[in-house]
Amino acid sequence: MAVLSGVLPEIQMGLTSLLVHKLRTGLTMLGMIFGVGSVVAMLAITEGAQKDIIANIDLLGVNNILIEAKEAVDRNELQARRQISPGLTFRDFRAIQENVPGIAALTPRKRFKPLKVVPKTTAEAPLLIGVEPSYLEIQSLKVVEGRWFTDQENRDSAPVCVLGEAAKVNLLGYDPAVGKYVKVNDAWLQVVGILAPQASADTEVEGLEVVNRNNLVIAPLNTVMRRFEDNNSYLKDEIDGVYIKVNEDVDSVETASVVQAILNATHKDAGDYTVVVPAGLLEQKRKTLGIFKIVMISIAGISLLVGGIGIMNIMLATVLERTREIGVRRAIGAKQADIVRQFLTEAILISMLGGTMGVLFGLLLAWIIGAAAGYPTVVTTVSIVVAFSVSVGIGLLFGIYPAMQAAKLDPIEAIRYE
Repeated sequence: MAVLSGVLPEIQMGLTSLLVHKLRTGLTMLGMIFGVGSVVAMLAITEGAQKDIIANIDLLGVNNILIEAKEAVDRNELQARRQISPGLTFRDFRAIQENVPGIAALTPRKRFKPLKVVPKTTAEAPLLIGVEPSYLEIQSLKVVEGRWFTDQENRDSAPVCVLGEAAKVNLLGYDPAVGKYVKVNDAWLQVVGILAPQASADTEVEGLEVVNRNNLVIAPLNTVMRRFEDNNSYLKDEIDGVYIKVNEDVDSVETASVVQAILNATHKDAGDYTVVVPAGLLEQKRKTLGIFKIVMISIAGISLLVGGIGIMNIMLATVLERTREIGVRRAIGAKQADIVRQFLTEAILISMLGGTMGVLFGLLLAWIIGAAAGYPTVVTTVSIVVAFSVSVGIGLLFGIYPAMQAAKLDPIEAIRYE
């Protein structure tokens, strides 16, 4: 209580002094407002970017490795590639399966866009993909209606399929769909299961095509290979992708290097495939984002620095204006420490008020950026505390010199000052 009784009068005196020159105080706080607001907004942008990147890459599975075929665009390119490489084949898949340790599950993939689908839909036609039953485990999918297809159905090339949530609604509506049939090109497939809604990547991951994970017709691999024929199959590889999931205690980046070496032996640097390692991408993106965050905070910090210089400038001017007041206080018994505390209190009050308004400005700025650009922004408590603390620290730091100058004034000379 004794401490509060000594501090409260000084705070009241400081507020009174600041309110005497409202415009000057407000202009001085602008530097702190813009500085703190910039820091909060920049941290919100980088935090939002990090959350978005992690979410997108997490969709691929941090323990997964994905091999994507780079399809030829025309016959000439295909012929040039085939002179070097046979493309992505089942032979590649078997070589990986037999020679790469630490694999928990893997499956080849064959996919294509159907020319016609029955029942007809005005929405975008679903993508047909053929995979082995292990795809369910690799992609961590959840079946909410019916079941997943079996190994036996894959061996028998059974005409069955599992629908993504959007494909089910677009083709069969909202009623139960298990047991119904869909016709893809000229083949009828019985629906045996419906997948839970899947999050879809908002941004393209390098080396991967953006695919709506909910608008899929997923059938056994052998069913797709034997019952369907892509009209552009002459431009396609035997398979167009391989999904690999490694064990929890296995480094997916190192495993990907082994996979790359196996593929290089048969593809001879033809550049007709891409190996995507989500764990490696995540680490790389985090490093890039870390550099980006440092740059953004440094730029925003310049505004805080300018605000601190503004506080020092105004406080030095205030010392000159109030020289006589300082002399009177010293003459009636105020010590140098009291004068230092008086001016430091005013500097800190400016930075605290500016910091508070700066936080509000930063929240508004982050919201505007998110709404206008459609960019995810995440404001964290840490960013607010850091920005506000730095603003108060700068106010204290840049207020020390003017306060010391005021305390050093000679009382007699100060009283005589006009």
